[in-house]
Amino acid sequence: MSSIRFIVACISLLTFSLNSVAQSYTSYFTGNNQNWEGNAKGGICLMGGATENDSAMTWFLQQANGGDILVLRASGSDGYNNYLYSDLGIDVHSVETIVFHEAAASYDSYVLERIQAAEAIWFAGGDQWNYIDFWRNTPVDSIIRSHIKLKNIVIGGTSAGMAILGDTYFTAEYGTITSNEALMNPFHPNLTLDTTLFLNDGLIESSFMETHFDNPDRKGRLVSFLARSLQDWNRSLLAIACEEYTAVCIDSTGKASVYGDYPDYEDYVWFVQVNPQLNVNYPETCEPGMPLEWYRDSLAIKACRIPANPAGNFYFDLNDRSSESGGEWFHWFVHQGVLHEINGSPIQSNPIQGFDTEPQALVNIHPNPFQHEFSIHWNLSKKPLNCAIFSPLGELIDRPNLSGKPLSKVLTNGWKPGIYFLQIRSESDSQVIPIIKH
Repeated sequence: MSSIRFIVACISLLTFSLNSVAQSYTSYFTGNNQNWEGNAKGGICLMGGATENDSAMTWFLQQANGGDILVLRASGSDGYNNYLYSDLGIDVHSVETIVFHEAAASYDSYVLERIQAAEAIWFAGGDQWNYIDFWRNTPVDSIIRSHIKLKNIVIGGTSAGMAILGDTYFTAEYGTITSNEALMNPFHPNLTLDTTLFLNDGLIESSFMETHFDNPDRKGRLVSFLARSLQDWNRSLLAIACEEYTAVCIDSTGKASVYGDYPDYEDYVWFVQVNPQLNVNYPETCEPGMPLEWYRDSLAIKACRIPANPAGNFYFDLNDRSSESGGEWFHWFVHQGVLHEINGSPIQSNPIQGFDTEPQALVNIHPNPFQHEFSIHWNLSKKPLNCAIFSPLGELIDRPNLSGKPLSKVLTNGWKPGIYFLQIRSESDSQVIPIIKH
């Protein structure tokens, strides 16, 4: 009797072990389970996080060229299967959704076989830290990267599934972060950026993905992400920021077409980058526990807002990161942890004169912003004739004496915190520089 009990116990233990392995993922399959022979067309589809845009998803399926579609997620169930297999009217071989319940699924032979067989992989929304925790440094991410290059599969994602596709990404390991938290302390413990190789292996170099961007609280934290990336890794990122009902489809030429319901709705996609026209573009202050200061004469960040319509008529060129159609440009800058946005100009091929540190500039100010004093450095070949400092209302504040050596210190102990304007003239040049006192 005891031997029977032992056998029953062993069978129960084996059954429990098999069930435990099976429970590491759940598969939902729709379509043909035979091998498909063909070639995908590549590309990337990015969505902002609300309901899927049908036009963009149609593009995604067309890039799969009739092959097998695989949806990877860490929550939810089979909501994509019928939508992708039949609702959009594009013939595909199959659609399978695999829901990961734990990291063990990233080593399961069936899961890895299905990834290898796919011509298109879609990353659903959810918690991006689950994706990073489950997939990074496992066969899952290495197979996907390999198939992007060798098999030319098309990939895409929405919400968290989009956020993990930059080569720099917000991990959300300790939860989300608000703009106010990120701007007032760009080293907030929740501001967890990473550049460890994951799913983007040179797909879009120096890139960052942001979602739900019609939420006004997303802009400030995005700027903090850009500031940290520049300071920590010397990466001048291009951020692709999708509003919730918009999408971006990027083809093999680097053309990023945007989709949405404009003009019926105010749907936009944003392309935001560290201003490439400034020779010095690092934040003035990016330190733990201190508000971010990223002013650079109000030109720190270039942001292009492109209307997203159903036909995808408007685009942004990822090759030069400046050519576009239908776009509107803005300048963003941060003063004392507060983000400011003003009308801007498109990126030009030549640096903006008067805002760099090259010798042809008439003067340069350091530091700017400042607390108690700042120094005026001037070009020896363009000796200043006079200098004046005005308040925003045009009130004369000071006339610094610039005689002698090409350096003059200005004390500002009696000045109120705020923005001022330094005006300086030589025989052949003039310059007006915004300056900020903390």
